[in-house]
Amino acid sequence: MLLSRYQYEYLEAGCDEAGRGCLAGPVFAAAVILPDDFDHALLNDSKQLSEEVRYELRIEIEQKAIAHAVGIVDNLEIDAINILNASFLAMHRAIEKLHLSPQFLIIDGNRFNKYQNIPHKCIIEGDAKYFSIAAASILAKTYRDDYMKQIATEHPEYDWHKNKGYPTIKHRKTVLEIGYTPYHRRTFKVTDPQLEMF
Repeated sequence: MLLSRYQYEYLEAGCDEAGRGCLAGPVFAAAVILPDDFDHALLNDSKQLSEEVRYELRIEIEQKAIAHAVGIVDNLEIDAINILNASFLAMHRAIEKLHLSPQFLIIDGNRFNKYQNIPHKCIIEGDAKYFSIAAASILAKTYRDDYMKQIATEHPEYDWHKNKGYPTIKHRKTVLEIGYTPYHRRTFKVTDPQLEMF
């Protein structure tokens, strides 16, 4: 059962990212502040839900959240600062865009670069423990999927409308056969041995 808050003393935002393990496209992150009494029977880690349910939940989250925002770091920035730092930066950008300033942050995962002077807590598998992190995972995932479907029309041969930039066999083979697009992360190597791991 998910919990509504990690602590109740300060205004709390949950943060999560999507697209960290992809070969192409940006990393997206979201920050969400929910009401203290928020509860939802279906809301959970976005990876556990169908695409249809994720999009239905996005509507509800955006209607019921006190504040929500999405931050983006593109593939060129990812190559420049590495994917871990890019994930933190995307979260920072999401927090910065919130129309209310949170006083405490709960972050999915085990590492985070401090944002300004706001205290934070990293929570492993936090998207399966706290509603605000689960909500952030839904927003980050669905908005990133929308973006990948949009750019898939420019490069249909890579199957981004299905794989969303993740390293499927088809995606890896296409990169090896015809090369990178301007949306690919050049620091994410694609080689034949990696293909054989799948």
